[in-house]
Amino acid sequence: MSLPTPRRPIAAALLLMLLLCSNSTAHAALAIALNSADGTLSMINSDTYQVTGKASVCKEPHHLMPTPDEQSLIVACAASNQLVFFDPLSGQEQKRIRNISDPYQLGYSPNRKWFVATSLRLDRVDLYDPVDFRLVARLPAPKTPSHMAFDDASEFVFVTLQDSNEVMAINLATRKVAWVMPVAATPAGIVMSPDNRYLLVACMGDGVVEVIDWRTQKSVKKVATGKAAHNLQPKGDRRHFYVSNRTVDGSISLLDTQTMTVVERYEVPGGPDDMIVRADGKELWVTARFARKVQVLDLVSKKLKLSIPVGSSPHGVFFVNHAGLR
Repeated sequence: MSLPTPRRPIAAALLLMLLLCSNSTAHAALAIALNSADGTLSMINSDTYQVTGKASVCKEPHHLMPTPDEQSLIVACAASNQLVFFDPLSGQEQKRIRNISDPYQLGYSPNRKWFVATSLRLDRVDLYDPVDFRLVARLPAPKTPSHMAFDDASEFVFVTLQDSNEVMAINLATRKVAWVMPVAATPAGIVMSPDNRYLLVACMGDGVVEVIDWRTQKSVKKVATGKAAHNLQPKGDRRHFYVSNRTVDGSISLLDTQTMTVVERYEVPGGPDDMIVRADGKELWVTARFARKVQVLDLVSKKLKLSIPVGSSPHGVFFVNHAGLR
């Protein structure tokens, strides 16, 4: 006995569901890497590791970050004074916010009340209303404000000052500088420890991550990670951070924040810079600034898995299927 043929509306609905699932799966595999010197972004299929497209963005796109709901990916266009929003699943441009002066690094405060941008070349930090991106305050930040971190209560934003070897704290309630303290040479990446107790500052000039008790403004420890320690990326387990040591024959160190020691080290050549971890914890993707590549590190074998050619001076990298950002 043959089965009855499904009615057309049911068959059409099933077909639509299959197409939507197929598209969702394909889009979820999108990785985006910024090519700072080219003014482009490379779109990569994170399942096949193939570059599927390249799009012009703006002049000097350095850093990127997702909006808190991860419905958009924001690209900071330093030299063209704007923010460009992309759909992180499709790679399609959504909108542009202009008249954002020299945005280099970006950050939302944990309470979502502030959007902060550092202006590395103009020596200042700008505080914006995250709803309409209206400029609320502009603070001088000598010299060369670079990366930022927030405390859990959104009381402060902390900014590294690369050329004066300092960290600056801005009180977000008063919109004034609270304090400035010296750190090791050429501070760049900065993150808050998972317990909200310490600032971890990657200092390129000394090849260390300096541990700062931010409440007392005291240096607790300097952890040697590798030459040109540049940036920090959470592993996603609320304990470890990957540290990129940005030299031609570079490396990645794994920092344990409970012991404040390096527990693993991996060889990743080409000037490793920004990083992101797959949700399953099996891969670390790293932009290689000097090699025009995105390096994929296998975290199971602890070996470099493959290199993906992209554009000139790749910087920020992102995909939706990532591990926790803390």
